[in-house]
Amino acid sequence: MTSIQPALDGTIPAPKKSAAREKAESFEAWIEIVWPVFVAVSATNRIWTFAEIADEYRLPEPPDSHMWGRLATLLKEAGYTRTAGWATSPRPTVHHSGVRTWKGTAAARRAAA
Repeated sequence: MTSIQPALDGTIPAPKKSAAREKAESFEAWIEIVWPVFVAVSATNRIWTFAEIADEYRLPEPPDSHMWGRLATLLKEAGYTRTAGWATSPRPTVHHSGVRTWKGTAAARRAAA
């Protein structure tokens, strides 16, 4: 058991959050913003990249750039998207590297109807 040192005025300080906990909470807040956009795009017959949709809808960047991959995995596991092929990224910061293209599933279109 750890002891907590009270402040000089007798109050107990709020427990500190770990960096991992803060990142997880900020991921959850970010995903609440971007999830509905990607679900709506998945209900179309469009082929897209995550960068295109993020730019088009002016979505915020995640707390960590690797979280785009986690979002892609979650959407695929939920049955909203499937891979469609490859393209080059439109973002200049990645020097036109290869990225996956995505397409919504029939189940995503049925869910939107």
